[in-house]
Amino acid sequence: MRITVKIGTSTLTHPTGRIHIRRVETLCKVLSDIKNAGNELILVSSGAIGMGVGKLNLRERPRDMPSKQAMAAIGQCELMYVYDKLFSEYHHTVAQILLTGEDFRNADRHRNFQNTILRLLELGALPIINENDTVATDEVSVGDNDTLSALVAVSVQAEVLVLLSDIDGLYTADPRTDPGAQLLTEVRELTPELLAAAGGSGSALGTGGMATKLTAAGICMEAGTDMLILNGAKPELLYDVTDGKAAGTRFYGRRTL
Repeated sequence: MRITVKIGTSTLTHPTGRIHIRRVETLCKVLSDIKNAGNELILVSSGAIGMGVGKLNLRERPRDMPSKQAMAAIGQCELMYVYDKLFSEYHHTVAQILLTGEDFRNADRHRNFQNTILRLLELGALPIINENDTVATDEVSVGDNDTLSALVAVSVQAEVLVLLSDIDGLYTADPRTDPGAQLLTEVRELTPELLAAAGGSGSALGTGGMATKLTAAGICMEAGTDMLILNGAKPELLYDVTDGKAAGTRFYGRRTL
């Protein structure tokens, strides 16, 4: 099974921006075990800017572009160091790929990306992808890693994309403000009602929210790829994906007859 897993900033870090050591260690252990079982994994990892903020002990995420890009440059080093260290303990080799929107819009660059990532999978490596936030601007950026992960999943023909977030899945309303909100376990069509219910960004250190997750779902569903939203605070839920069990919210890709 070829699985793309997107890891959000809220999963990787505490609200301070510092790495959530216990959770990340568990996550890398579970992912290593899933890979040991013969599955192919591609990670799309947020967290570079958030970890840069934490490493410099800043109180909040900067708002101006040069500062964000500086945080990304600092945090990306820390992010890959952590992944390399933890996955090496389980004898897995990681590979870093940094992308911008042009790597999907330009046919030659997109083909080069596909060739590289498929060869990495053939070699048994674990590709870890992030947007190249140090150089990306509004003109060339993808914009958020939910959308980036969907573009990656479709490009590599993954069977499923898993978004690890700070919420159990898609609800009928915001469960943080509406006690009557109910979890939707299956979505087969993105209706106007669902799209209207999506809110803004999530955590203070991240850029994603339910709106970007539904955008990612639309990209995947159109291409015939399933997508799941799972709670990143429970890494063991990833076993349910490979075991074929229900978990979180599953968006079903359109199947051709």
